[in-house]
Amino acid sequence: MSKQIAIDGPAGAGKSTIAKKLAADLSFVYVDTGAMYRSIGLYMLKNGIDIHDKDAVESASKNADVELKYIDGTQHVLLNGDDVSTEIREEQVGKAASTVSQYPEVRKNLTALQKKLAETENVVMDGRDIGTCVLPNADLKIYLTASAEVRGKRRFDELEAKGEKADLPTIIEDIKKRDEADMTREISPLKKADDAVLVDSSDMTIDEVVSKIKSLYV
Repeated sequence: MSKQIAIDGPAGAGKSTIAKKLAADLSFVYVDTGAMYRSIGLYMLKNGIDIHDKDAVESASKNADVELKYIDGTQHVLLNGDDVSTEIREEQVGKAASTVSQYPEVRKNLTALQKKLAETENVVMDGRDIGTCVLPNADLKIYLTASAEVRGKRRFDELEAKGEKADLPTIIEDIKKRDEADMTREISPLKKADDAVLVDSSDMTIDEVVSKIKSLYV
């Protein structure tokens, strides 16, 4: 029986960073579900599909083959055979992902893939509905969060480090809007599972968060 750790939380809470390090420390496979939804969002943007047209997105998503591959322990995201691991991290792709993830057919297809991955491997999986929908029987569930201001500053620093222009108030406002969209969507809204442990990373370092989760698992 595979072991499963589910990490949910809002955008910018550090889920991916924490999950990657935790998986490496435990020798588990890291599954970034957000990358899957970003890939679908990217596919729509690249093919000129209106992301607000539910029927068009659900129909087009059948042509988007998303695959996760692990090379030297690092996750690579393939979209119809092309490595889009870097491209899916663009800001507009994240916004598109938040929109397309609301559509039932998109969620159904990706959830099936996520469940399949977790059946055969010990996984640390992060997203927004992992503990509530994808892995309801996970060995440990974490709801990782931080204030919108802290999350916005982290994103601002990331963009600045890449040499990209960024406006902190705009980023914080975008994060709040995305939180609202994720928490109020009809299908699999973002929420803390009843049996999840709340971890607020606002005043914690990455290593402190990882240590906290490891102590809860062991």
